[in-house]
Amino acid sequence: MLQVLSSAWALLLGMCLLMIGNGMQGTLLGIRGGIESFSTLEMSIVMSAYFVGFLGGSRMAPGMIRRVGHVRVFAAVASMISAVMILYPTFPNIVIWSIGRVLIGFCFSAVYVTAESWLNNAATNENRGQALSLYMIVQTMGIVIAQALLLTADPSGFVLFVIPSVLVSLAVTPILLSISPTPAFDTTKPMSLRSLVTVSPLGCVGMFLLGGVFSAQFGMASVYGAEAGLSVAQISIFVATFFVGSVLLQYPIGWISDRMDRRLLIVITSIIGAAGSILGMMFGHMFPVLLVAAFVVGGMSNPLYSLLIAHTNDFLEHEDMAAASGGMLFINGLGAIMGPIITGWMMGTALGPGGFYLFTAVLFIVLAVYATYRATVRPAVPVDETGNYVPMSPAATTIAAEIAQDHASDAEHIPESAG
Repeated sequence: MLQVLSSAWALLLGMCLLMIGNGMQGTLLGIRGGIESFSTLEMSIVMSAYFVGFLGGSRMAPGMIRRVGHVRVFAAVASMISAVMILYPTFPNIVIWSIGRVLIGFCFSAVYVTAESWLNNAATNENRGQALSLYMIVQTMGIVIAQALLLTADPSGFVLFVIPSVLVSLAVTPILLSISPTPAFDTTKPMSLRSLVTVSPLGCVGMFLLGGVFSAQFGMASVYGAEAGLSVAQISIFVATFFVGSVLLQYPIGWISDRMDRRLLIVITSIIGAAGSILGMMFGHMFPVLLVAAFVVGGMSNPLYSLLIAHTNDFLEHEDMAAASGGMLFINGLGAIMGPIITGWMMGTALGPGGFYLFTAVLFIVLAVYATYRATVRPAVPVDETGNYVPMSPAATTIAAEIAQDHASDAEHIPESAG
C-alpha cells in the first residue's frame, strides 16, 4: 500500500480534488435548479446530459490520447471543466446547462481514461489490486467531501460554483508536474453486443438496469432532495450516504460472492435494494429513515455492478474478459442516459418525490426476477471454478476494467498457501 502511495500520490491527490469538484457540481445543480424554478423534467434532462457526454467521451478519449498524448488531453479537458463550472451560475438556462453537462461528462470521462492509464503504468503486478482499490476509495472520498463543502456558502450565489472550478484547476498541478507524461497506452476493442448478450444475458440486462439506478443516485438525488423540501445540509448528507454505503458494503459482499452462486447473491442484493427503495418511498418524510434507505440502495447497487462483471467473467476465457467489460460498461452507460429522464418524469407526476425511489425499486425488482429466471435455465458455475470478485466503480472506464481483470487473473494463480 505504501509503495502505491509513494508512486501515485500525485495522481490520487489530483483525482480526489477532481472528484470533489464533480461531486459539488452534480449536487449543486440539483439544488440551484430548484432555486431557479426549473421543473423536475427539465432538471432530469440536464442530469441525463452528463451521461450522454460520459458515454461519448469513453469512446473518443482513447483516440484523442493516441493523437496528442496524455498531458495535452488532461490539461485541455480539465480547463474545459473549470470553465463550464463558472458558466453555470452566469447563464441559468436549461439549454446552456444541458450543453454544459454534456461537456462536463465528456471531459470527466477523458480524465478517468487518462488517470487510469497513468495508474496502470505506475502499478506493478504485485500491487495493481491495491492501486485500483485506493483509486476507487479516493474517488468516493472526494464525492463525500464535496457534500460537506456545499455547506460553506449560499447555493443561490457564485461561491459554490467557484470552489469546484478552482479545485479542478489545482488538481492539474500535482499530476502534470509529478507523473511521467508518456505511459504506454492501449485498450482492448469491446466485444460485440450480440456476442456479449449470448455469453451472459443476465450480465447485460443487469448492467442496463443498474445504469438507471446509478444515474438516479448520482444525477437525481439532489433534485429529489430539493423537491422533498430538504435543507441544503440534509441534501448533502443524503447524497453522501449513498456513497458511504457503497464503500462499506462493497468488500463484504465481494467476500461472500467468491463463496456462493453469484446469481443467488444477485437476487438477494437486488431484493434488499428494492426493500431499501420501498422504505424510502413510504417513509421519505422521516429523514433518519431516508438515510437508511440511501445507505441500503448505495450499498447494494455498487456491489451488484462488480457482481455482474464477475458473473459474466465466469463464462469467458481470460483473454476475452477485458473486451467483455468494455461492452458491459457501454450497456451501463445506455441505461444511465435514460435513468434521470424516467426518474424526472415519474417525480413530475402525481407520485411526486416518491417517484425517485419507486424507479429504483422497480429496477431492483426486475433484476431480481430476471436473475431468478436465468438460474432456472442455466446451470450454476461451481464455486471452485469461478473467478475472483474485483470491486469496481460505476465511473470506471475500460482502462480500470482491464486493470481489474489483470489483477483477478494474477490472484487466481497465487497458491492459497501464499496468501
